[in-house]
Amino acid sequence: MLLTALPFVLVLGAVGGAAAYTKVTVDGADRTVETTFWKVSAPESDKDPAGDIARGRSDTELSKLLLPVPEGYRLGPDDGEYGNDGEVGGKQAVAAMKESSHGLAGKDAREYEKRIDKLRVQGLAVRSYVAQGNELEVHAEIVRMKDKGAVRNFYTFQTELFDLVGIFRDGPKVKGHTSKATCYLQPKDSDSDIEDMVCAAYDGELSITYVATGTKPVDKAAVAELLKDQLDHITSPGEYI
Repeated sequence: MLLTALPFVLVLGAVGGAAAYTKVTVDGADRTVETTFWKVSAPESDKDPAGDIARGRSDTELSKLLLPVPEGYRLGPDDGEYGNDGEVGGKQAVAAMKESSHGLAGKDAREYEKRIDKLRVQGLAVRSYVAQGNELEVHAEIVRMKDKGAVRNFYTFQTELFDLVGIFRDGPKVKGHTSKATCYLQPKDSDSDIEDMVCAAYDGELSITYVATGTKPVDKAAVAELLKDQLDHITSPGEYI
């Protein structure tokens, strides 16, 4: 059984960027660093066509599947070495996912890494969004795996871990995708002005993770709407822009 002191994002298999950014753990890690994202500034996106770089890159098959930056948002801060709109191949993605196992006991870490190996990861793409009012920041991650069965199994593994820990609050439903998307809120913390929310979802060979941080109470409806739009975009990437 995995430890109950799992990092808030670790159980979603999120890569180092989002995990290092969030800095929230079940056993109450320091959260003071979270406020640094308010200092980040980026060029505001305009209403140019979807090909505009301000809406995100679209030069690879995987980057095209990430939701273009919608109206009311702009590209956010970097996800570590991946930037705010980056992509890596399978080998690098596997290494990054295994890196997130640090902090687990030896047996649990080995179990986690074996599960990652079985996923046969093909590549990973990340994109971050920040609301124009700076009250909400969302980090999106898409991982392509070799087969659909592996994706479904990993999604089940993710949600079962959250349920096993038992202290995370249920997040909002994702309209039209309730069977393939689940969201959670961090345990209540009256000492923090910041609140986090994470969502796991899947579609075909793709595993999707959304990590959101905002002023308390985090805008749960806005995050759920972004994830809905993301899943709709995967279904029709040439139409949903």
